[in-house]
Amino acid sequence: MTQKTDNLIENPLGLDGFEFLEFTAPEKGVLEKKFEAMGFSRVASHRNKDVQLWRQGGINLIANYEPKSPAAYFAAEHGASICAMAFRVDNAAHAYATVLERGAEPVDIPTGPMELKLPAIRGIGNSLIYLIDRHAGNGPDLYDIDFIFEEGVERNPPGAGFKTIDHLTHNVHEGRIAHWADFYARIFGFREFRQFDVTGEYSGLNTKVMAAPDGKIRIPINEEGKSDKKGQIAEFLREYNGEGIQHIAFDSDNLYASLDSLQQKGTAFASPPPDTYYDQLEERLPGHGEPVEELKKRGILVDGTTAGGKPKLLMQIFSQLTFGPVFFEFIQRKGDEGFGEGNITALFKSIEADYKLRDGDTTKQPA
Repeated sequence: MTQKTDNLIENPLGLDGFEFLEFTAPEKGVLEKKFEAMGFSRVASHRNKDVQLWRQGGINLIANYEPKSPAAYFAAEHGASICAMAFRVDNAAHAYATVLERGAEPVDIPTGPMELKLPAIRGIGNSLIYLIDRHAGNGPDLYDIDFIFEEGVERNPPGAGFKTIDHLTHNVHEGRIAHWADFYARIFGFREFRQFDVTGEYSGLNTKVMAAPDGKIRIPINEEGKSDKKGQIAEFLREYNGEGIQHIAFDSDNLYASLDSLQQKGTAFASPPPDTYYDQLEERLPGHGEPVEELKKRGILVDGTTAGGKPKLLMQIFSQLTFGPVFFEFIQRKGDEGFGEGNITALFKSIEADYKLRDGDTTKQPA
C-alpha cells in the first residue's frame, strides 16, 4: 500500500502526522501543572491503566504513570520526559510489517482486557514509536476504545488556541546525526528537509531536519557544534541521561492571543531577546507587517523572508526549561516553512541565560 502526497513523494506507510505524545514522570503532579499552564485539559482516563489523556485542539498528550511499564522504566532513567510518540498511519498492520522488514526493533507492550494492541518499535534513546490507524476519520479511534471520558468535559477543548504538533526536536551525541537521519529515512521514508549549523558565544549546534513524506511529521536532529562539554546540547545529554526529545513545537493561528492566554495560565517563557533585536527587525525583514511593539511585549521572534514584497514569516517563542532539560516552542507560520534559523542565535542566548540562572550565576548572562 503506497500513497503519494501532493508533491508526489511516495508514502508507503501512509503516514499522516502525529497522533499523540506520551509523557512520563517518577511521580504525579509535575506533568499536570505544566499541561494546564499550556492550555491542555484532562479529558479521559485509561480503562485499565494509570494513564491520562490531555487535549487541546488537535493535539493529544498522554500522561503515563502505570507501574512496571515501559513508561515507568523510562521515568526511572530520565525523570519527567517524553517516553513515546505515535505516528498516524492508514493501516497499522501493514505499516508495522513494513518497518520490521526495514530493520526496526519491535517492542511488545502488555495489554489488558478490552484494550487495543498498539504496534510499537524502538526509537530515540530507547523511547517508543507507535503506529496508530485508529484515529479520527478512520473508524472508532483508540481513545473511544481504551479510555473513559470525563463527564461534562469537552472532548476537544480549544485551550490556548494551539492546533497541531508542528515538529519535535532530538538532541544526540556528537557524530550521531547521520545514524538517526538514516533511521528515519530507512524505516519511515523521511527525507532531509533542511540542514544548518549555528555557533553561539558559548556553544553551537549542527542540525539536520528530517521530514516525513506526508510533510506533517518533521524532526530536527541536533548535535553539539563545538567539542565543548559546557555546550547546551552536551548539558541536555548529561541532565537527560542520554539522547532524546529536547523540545516540542505547538502551532497556533493567532500566536499573540495564544501567548496572552499562556501568560495568564502561568507558562514561564525563556529570556526575551535584547531590544536591539526589534530595533533591527525592519532592516532584516523590510515590510514584514507585524506590530513591533506587540512582538516586543511578548518576546516573539520573527524569521523568514520578505523578498518580492510578500512576507513569508515564522513567529516563534520558547518556554523556559519545563521538565528537566525539556522545553516547548510556540509558533505561528505565515508562509515560512523554516525552523527559525535566523533566530537560533537568540534561542542560544536565552537557553544559556536560563542555565546560568539555574546555576546561580547572574553576572555572566549573554547580552
